[in-house]
Amino acid sequence: MKILAVDTSASPVSAALLNDGFLAGEFYLNTKTTHSQTLMPLIEQLLKMTDTSLDQIDIFAVNSGPGSFTGVRIGVSSIKGMTMPLNKRCASVSTLEAMAYSMPYTDGIVCAVMDARCSQVYNAIFRLDNGSVERVTEDKAMSIAELENELSYYEECNIYLVGDGADICYKAFGENLPTVYLTPQNIRYQHAYGTAKAAEKMAEQNKLVSSDELMPFYLRLPQAERELRAKQQKENK
Repeated sequence: MKILAVDTSASPVSAALLNDGFLAGEFYLNTKTTHSQTLMPLIEQLLKMTDTSLDQIDIFAVNSGPGSFTGVRIGVSSIKGMTMPLNKRCASVSTLEAMAYSMPYTDGIVCAVMDARCSQVYNAIFRLDNGSVERVTEDKAMSIAELENELSYYEECNIYLVGDGADICYKAFGENLPTVYLTPQNIRYQHAYGTAKAAEKMAEQNKLVSSDELMPFYLRLPQAERELRAKQQKENK
């Protein structure tokens, strides 16, 4: 089974090809270049270097959120565009869950955290044990202070912070929670490999969707819409 996976949910962009569980190739960039310029060339080169055609791909996977509103839309739209003519199956993967699948041989707690601005983060917690990934909490938006309080209940084991919000969280409460560790940069950020591994599990559980069903997943409204609603509420008072 061949899985093509992409991630555009934050500053990094990546594409990976999984062939029967084997990582055939992965391209990763973190240059803050617009994903609309980099994603398709990455995919094209990945398929070319692995001698793979689009019609040979069995599952197309994408991190569909949470994350950057524009970035998530680019990734989802690209996958929809590739799969619709081919009538292929898609995996709508949680960005936070994909990060947990990127480090499955670390036993303990993985706290996936993305910077949502304004002292808020997108977060989910996973338990890793002997290569298995178990979701502990659902994806949610919360304050950094609330996350510190939540993690205090898991101090019986090591807690590994991953994601683009890991550094700000570690600076905020790392000294207060001695079992919290900041992961190194090479595994801290989301990679399409984790997306592919999560999609592999979703295929086993019959959780795949069609290209029509594939949609972005946001934990909160875009900033422009939040500002509009706040303005309307102020005018209605």
